[in-house]
Amino acid sequence: MKSGVIKPIDSFFIGIYAFVYFILFTGAVLAQNIPVKTPDIISDFKEIPQIKWEFKTSAPIFSSPVENENLVYSGGLDSLLYAIDLQTGKEVWRFRTNGEIRSNVCIDNDKLYLNGGDGNLYAINKKSGKLLWTFQTKGERKYDFADYFNSTPVLKNRNLYFGSGDGNIYAVNCDSGTYVWSFKAGNIVHSTPAIDNGKIFFGSFDGYVYALNLSDGKLIWKFKTVGHRYFPLGEVQGSPAVFNNMVFIGARDYNLYALDQTKGFCRWNKAFQKGWALCNNIHDSVLYTGTADERALIAANPETGREIWKIEMEFLVFGNNAYSKDILYLGTTNGKLHAFSKTSGKKLWSFETESYQKKRLNYFKPDDSYRDDIYSIIKSNEQFLDVECELGGIFSTPYISDYVIIFSSTNGTLYCLKR
Repeated sequence: MKSGVIKPIDSFFIGIYAFVYFILFTGAVLAQNIPVKTPDIISDFKEIPQIKWEFKTSAPIFSSPVENENLVYSGGLDSLLYAIDLQTGKEVWRFRTNGEIRSNVCIDNDKLYLNGGDGNLYAINKKSGKLLWTFQTKGERKYDFADYFNSTPVLKNRNLYFGSGDGNIYAVNCDSGTYVWSFKAGNIVHSTPAIDNGKIFFGSFDGYVYALNLSDGKLIWKFKTVGHRYFPLGEVQGSPAVFNNMVFIGARDYNLYALDQTKGFCRWNKAFQKGWALCNNIHDSVLYTGTADERALIAANPETGREIWKIEMEFLVFGNNAYSKDILYLGTTNGKLHAFSKTSGKKLWSFETESYQKKRLNYFKPDDSYRDDIYSIIKSNEQFLDVECELGGIFSTPYISDYVIIFSSTNGTLYCLKR
């Protein structure tokens, strides 16, 4: 028999041997009571989790926590990136930038990469917090008070891709921090880019969604949003999600757009009546959309936009979902973390921050509807954000494992919950 060729009779005996091995291995596992788990499927938190630890900072946190090798990384408006021990909640190290940190870290091997909110991209040793290199953009700026997030760097083919307040999206070599290419949009780029099929997709506050060639940054197409009475530019504040040759992205013109990746035309869009739908993500071939003033959470068919279910939310959503086997988890900006059934949208439980518990009646009735005198208390949109911070609003995306759920809050606290 030639090398690499298996005759039918050999295949038969190999199958028998594999079957016998499976039976013996399974029996051994059962005899030792060793749990057998499918990789990447996280067990559901079916009941309200309890606090394992809290990590307090001095300023609001909008970015999302990232866990890697028993350390949790989180940055906030105090200009500090913290590395926190997952088991104890104690600080291991901190790294200071010169700006408000409004993006998440990107981790690769022994390095992490941080958009510092000061116009700099930093490479940092993830264990020690030592600075490895810095890449300087042409500067960072904020569009307005509701420009909550900065662009998180995305790693692909040893390059980091991120947007900047200077209106550019950059490609930077992750090993050396050297410039690879940049593309100039018409305004601030704070959406976190998505990469698929050799293209990079992102939105800008100029009202366009862009598709570039990943290798050289050349424009492939750009799509103009419709605009809205209150937001005529149709600023693209949401970050894109990609699936099956489509790009899903929300803008300030109250629209969610599903764009063709190849040609850039709109396959379908969904217009909302009351506000933005900036939070869009794909999980198990379902498109989940969280909205702000519309106060809705929607599960939809990504090919058509047809709703599978839609539920009312008690408050605004600006972070994406975390997922376990049958449950999704997300926060609202009044200081609550919620768990919902992925199949039906039924709410299973809510965890309330202590800020919400202590201060809710300053603004809400016992049923969580606004007090009748609310507009004599809150007199501007900027003040509304202050109230959300006071309540411990959750703008971040939770981190979840089999053992813990971690989320950040605008009351300056990082929460770690356990079963």
